Amino acid sequence: MPLFTNASLSPQPKRLYSAAELLLAGLLLIAVGKGLPLLMATPANWGVAIAFYTVISTLIIFFWPYGSLGWANRVTLARAVLVALVAGALADNTFTGAIGQWLVIAVFALLLDGVDGWIARRTKSHTPFGARFDMELDALLILLLCAGLLRLESLGVWVLLIGGMRYLFIAASWQFPWLSQPLFASYRRKAVCVWQVVALLLALTPLTSHLVASLLAISALISLTYSFGFDIWWLYRHRHR
Repeated sequence: MPLFTNASLSPQPKRLYSAAELLLAGLLLIAVGKGLPLLMATPANWGVAIAFYTVISTLIIFFWPYGSLGWANRVTLARAVLVALVAGALADNTFTGAIGQWLVIAVFALLLDGVDGWIARRTKSHTPFGARFDMELDALLILLLCAGLLRLESLGVWVLLIGGMRYLFIAASWQFPWLSQPLFASYRRKAVCVWQVVALLLALTPLTSHLVASLLAISALISLTYSFGFDIWWLYRHRHR
């Protein structure tokens, strides 16, 4: 089954389709941001949000020269808009004055994570690009939640390891190529990922005390360290295959 329907078009016209969709999503970012005056209160908020969205759009244009994005990727693009707004609200610590709204935007972005996958399966339009796009947005959102927790609770820069460990793993694979080999499917990995997100959201909730927030963040870091450690050990043992 083809991954796109405009196979007869040259790469440049194909990119025009996706560029038009990215432009519409950019207008959506502005419209939603205008409806969140407490989160997008300063020029810095808008600058960061637009910068994040511009980088994401540029990467999409570069890696998806296949015409229209399709409904699954469009939902993921809507998630990208929400993630950009989450990033923008971190500027000037604006999110601290509207933490409830900030968490709602983040949770909604996470809930859409299941929608795009469901659409891709139902329409049989899943692609490696769509899976990677979805995964990278998850990783970016988790890192942004860590940055928010660092500023809100002043737990220390170690909190960033929760969201940054995956990026450190990727950087290490440049030096040790065996780290980039495929891993086996694992419910443990999925469970740790879910707990990582839940722990961060609970720690960011206004009703959570500083001590409980610290314990939640520590539990997320410990479980993530164990998960990565197990995978690294497995990859090392199978490095010659």
